[in-house]
Amino acid sequence: MKLVFKDSEVKDNKTICVSKKETACHDTLWHYHQQYELIYIHKSKGVRFVGDNVGSFSEGELVLVGPYLPHLWKNEDETDEVSIVVMKFERNFIGNGTFDTPAFSMVNDLLEKSRYGVSFPKELGLKLEEEIFDCLNKSTAEQSIHLLSLLLKLSTAEGKQLLSTSDMRQSNDSNSDRIDRVLKYISDNYEKDIDLQEIADIACLTSNSFCRFFKKVTNKSFKQYLNEVRIRNASRLLVQESYQISDVCYEVGFNSITNFNKQFKQIIGKTPREYRMAM
Repeated sequence: MKLVFKDSEVKDNKTICVSKKETACHDTLWHYHQQYELIYIHKSKGVRFVGDNVGSFSEGELVLVGPYLPHLWKNEDETDEVSIVVMKFERNFIGNGTFDTPAFSMVNDLLEKSRYGVSFPKELGLKLEEEIFDCLNKSTAEQSIHLLSLLLKLSTAEGKQLLSTSDMRQSNDSNSDRIDRVLKYISDNYEKDIDLQEIADIACLTSNSFCRFFKKVTNKSFKQYLNEVRIRNASRLLVQESYQISDVCYEVGFNSITNFNKQFKQIIGKTPREYRMAM
């Protein structure tokens, strides 16, 4: 599958589009678009990919994704109830040059940081939930004013975090298609034993050239990134009591309980058992 450029949801020359999604996503097709996207999770859970970041998502999550940044919110359970509000907007949705003025310097800074994806504390998402849902049934003019108000509040919020550690916005250079193929292959096959030569072949590079290329683009080694994908998926499975910890280990691609525990502690900050008990 090829990483998809989407540009269909902002139509008829509108600079803002607010919609509600109620269908679970089960594919692994990353996408990006030229608009900013503010995503609020009312009801849903699974694993999200934003640039080189892999994490679990659940109710109350609020994330701002910048233009051309690959991302995917993926549900694993077909029975999941889904309710997500998505606000797509152009930089000029409130007028050309608005965010270049000193009065909106903090919003401009937030929009600049969105090239990495910005996650806000869940308490803030829940606090703003009613305001976010109010946007759905308003006119375009009212939505624009409403969104501006939200961005002002988000720009001054404490506790926001950048998601991707590197700038992975898509361009038309030759490396773009190569990293697309690699990241999608990892997303599709993380539970399998992917060796270095296999993934290097996907990128059409020698193993040494691939290691240099992957580190330069993602700021992480291939093994580090693969372990993060596996552990984030493991954290999702651990909240389900039907899975034994040893089952989760092998389900996500590890072949050693010792290594699984070590990687989980390094990435999550807790052992699998501690993580499950805290849920």
